[in-house]
Amino acid sequence: MATHAVRGVSRVIEKLENSIKDGNYYEAHQMYRTIYFRYLAQKKYEELLDMLFKGALLFLDRDQQISGADLAILLVEVLVKSDSANYTEWTPKLCKIFAKISTAYPERDTFIANAIRWSAKGGAMQGHPFLHQGIAQVYWNEKNYINARHHYIYSKDGLGCAKLLIEFQVMQGFSYEEDLFITQVVLQYLCLQNKVTASQTFNNYTKEHPRIRKTRPPYLLPLLNFIWFLLQAVERQVYIQVCVYY
Repeated sequence: MATHAVRGVSRVIEKLENSIKDGNYYEAHQMYRTIYFRYLAQKKYEELLDMLFKGALLFLDRDQQISGADLAILLVEVLVKSDSANYTEWTPKLCKIFAKISTAYPERDTFIANAIRWSAKGGAMQGHPFLHQGIAQVYWNEKNYINARHHYIYSKDGLGCAKLLIEFQVMQGFSYEEDLFITQVVLQYLCLQNKVTASQTFNNYTKEHPRIRKTRPPYLLPLLNFIWFLLQAVERQVYIQVCVYY
């Protein structure tokens, strides 16, 4: 019986995909939505997730942005309604869809905002760090440095964040801002009580930045010395002494 059901689902998906490949986009989109409501009522979550993911990519690969984004938004709704917590599996898939949705469409922001809210169910109030890392990488590939930096702040990828900051500073910053770029991010990490990623980001930034290239004080820029000592103080829980000293 189960095998028969699986074959039935496979035939439905194949029919939908062929409809898209044949260029019958409107018809295919309406069919996807009809089956979405049917499978949702039957709680066929796994089949529905697979169908929506593949369908969204098929539409987007053919530049059917509105239809692709619509299925992507429905996909996140299913993740929420199914109480899925498989962030490791779905983060790369969601980011793959996100990268394909054009920045010209507001549905893109709706999709990723909903995805972040879904991932927040894992305990991270601002969204799962792994998802933020993937989103940051997409923005970085688009040279959207500001949004990439924002999402790296909520990730645990200090190495990636440092590389982004170096490129951002070298490409768009002023020479006198070399210390400001890393200081801002370190303080934000510390405010989020993420001292491990703060240290990782600082160490990689100062080590790899072409005009710094040092792993320990003394740095030429006084602010970098302060941040280094601040991170040491936070690690050793002697922050008050640093405040008194400075």
